[in-house]
Amino acid sequence: MESHVNLVPVRVVVHDSRGNVVSDLREADFEIRQDGKVQVISHFSLETPASLEAQVVRGTSADKLEDAAATNSKPGENITLPSRFVAFVVDDAHLNLGDLTRLRLAVMRYVNESVKPNERIALFTVSGQSQVDFTDDRTKVISQLKILIPRPVGAFDPDNNSECLKITYYQADLIQNQNDYMATSAATADALACALAENIPTQTAPTVASSMVASAVQEALQAGNLSTQYSLRRLDEIVRRISAMPGQRSMVLMSSGFLTPTYEYDLSQLIDRAARQNVFIDTLDARGLYTVDPIGDISQPAPLHANSATSAMSLQYRVDEQRVQSEVLADLANSTGGFYFRSNNDLHAGLLQTASEPEVSYLLAFVPSGLKNDGKFHSISVKVLTKDRNTVQARRGFFAPKHGKTPDELAKQDIEEAIFSQEEQQGLPIQLHLQYFKVDAGNAKLSVLTHVDIAQVRFDHSDGRNLDDLTIVAALFDRNGNFISADQKTLEMRLKDSTLDKLHQSGVTVKTNFDVKPGGYLVRLVVRDAKASQLASRNGVVEIP
Repeated sequence: MESHVNLVPVRVVVHDSRGNVVSDLREADFEIRQDGKVQVISHFSLETPASLEAQVVRGTSADKLEDAAATNSKPGENITLPSRFVAFVVDDAHLNLGDLTRLRLAVMRYVNESVKPNERIALFTVSGQSQVDFTDDRTKVISQLKILIPRPVGAFDPDNNSECLKITYYQADLIQNQNDYMATSAATADALACALAENIPTQTAPTVASSMVASAVQEALQAGNLSTQYSLRRLDEIVRRISAMPGQRSMVLMSSGFLTPTYEYDLSQLIDRAARQNVFIDTLDARGLYTVDPIGDISQPAPLHANSATSAMSLQYRVDEQRVQSEVLADLANSTGGFYFRSNNDLHAGLLQTASEPEVSYLLAFVPSGLKNDGKFHSISVKVLTKDRNTVQARRGFFAPKHGKTPDELAKQDIEEAIFSQEEQQGLPIQLHLQYFKVDAGNAKLSVLTHVDIAQVRFDHSDGRNLDDLTIVAALFDRNGNFISADQKTLEMRLKDSTLDKLHQSGVTVKTNFDVKPGGYLVRLVVRDAKASQLASRNGVVEIP
């Protein structure tokens, strides 16, 4: 059985070697592969924020008694379609105070200077404290940024931690989970030096040292595992939240990184969820261009015997841990089509690269070949064929529907995915019109008018009738992209030839009404036909005074 997926959209952003957006590419400059096989590009368009905004339908007043002087402005000009949803995720569980302070200032500057009217931003933290959901009110985000502080999860208790033997989460994993001989030898030598420094008799010092290592390893693993589990769970929760927003979805994780030694499966599940929901995870190493002091600092002092020859290897593990913990940032970005900013102290420039809306993007689409309803992930790779050294940002794949789904279930999945997207799809010829009528000062009715050009709809013919069903869904969101309600109608067409001929000239119009309060709203219209599984979608906004 072939998949119902008939068109896969792929939005692509291309940067040159200096980080600038490339804006002069053509369809012939791109190559798309599905599971390693070259695909035919069925749609290509170059898009800018202005061109996307021009496609948005704006609501008008249907109240004929409305004072003309009150309508001098263009309908809906006070509201811009919230087409991008950017979640700033601060890893307050792993960042130290100095790095968090610098990051906080950079994010506040970005929010004040660079957020555009069509963007809604949110502030999330790994700790779950000091958060702001998606909003167009920058002051709310700024106020919470100002009070961010480090909130470590699974930190060592200094009262219980040995002042002498220091074992990192990285070294503890090598000892316990990887049976690394060198890591064990280094820890044992350090522990023996500690025991002798504490005047433990020479005869019993090896036994005491072994016990010290075992205790320190378990303490480090317990704290590190708790921190990693909590961090991955929080990131998964944030991806779930972002996936409910109706537009382009981006998450900017600002962190010093963290280790995931035995949590590869949890990490892959997080990446799969982001890929399935088309959430780009951009990452920024908030340490900037950092160096590691192997002998420690006030927050993490070196062992008392740091000058001894036995401690040299253990101190090296501190350096290795700082290097390795950033690998999760690279993995999250590379696996979801995001951008990874690192080794640079200009955090504002990093935010401009990871969070800003690109001046130009390319919308490509292809019809996937040879798919089955097996629920499997299919990889997508996009390549620019020019000789320039470019960086390509694009989705990394898509999931086929699961085997056993009925046509109605497949149609529901198609429609739900389209509702929470903002890609203009052209499978059917439709038009969207929005009108509102003020009932009184505090209430209004919003009408969503859907016009379908029947002349371009393919029908089945049976017993002298032309058969097809159109499913029409109008979804209503508030000005910040939060779902309010949706209305679904099914137009069952069993048309005689004479009736079909008339409708070829006039088309059909379906009306959906919503009772609303004054304010700004986003409308998403999706139409799908049952025969060919063709789908069309449009975006609209309305500002009701």
